[in-house]
Amino acid sequence: MKPLTFVGSSLEDLRNFSDEARRAAGFEMSFVQQGLMPSDWKPMKEVGPGAMEIRIHVLGEWRVILVARFADNVYVLHAFQKKTRRTRKADIELARRRYREIGGEE
Repeated sequence: MKPLTFVGSSLEDLRNFSDEARRAAGFEMSFVQQGLMPSDWKPMKEVGPGAMEIRIHVLGEWRVILVARFADNVYVLHAFQKKTRRTRKADIELARRRYREIGGEE
């Protein structure tokens, strides 16, 4: 099982989720750690190769952007509450910047 590595403020951001949403996000991330797919996700090609957005639908809309394509870790790039239909450019840019920080290429 790959360990989770939180990049930037992603751990603190995840801690700001509601208790139920945080529990659901942890459950979904554990699937990824085991090499499985989360139950509701989409690829985030805008962030970088292998990046995915896990969708949490518990007391609102919550998102965790992570990448698991590296052999050593699952990197959690960004965690946030989604308030609009489309993911904000600022959230995508932040995840993209953190992707580059961990050595990912675009």
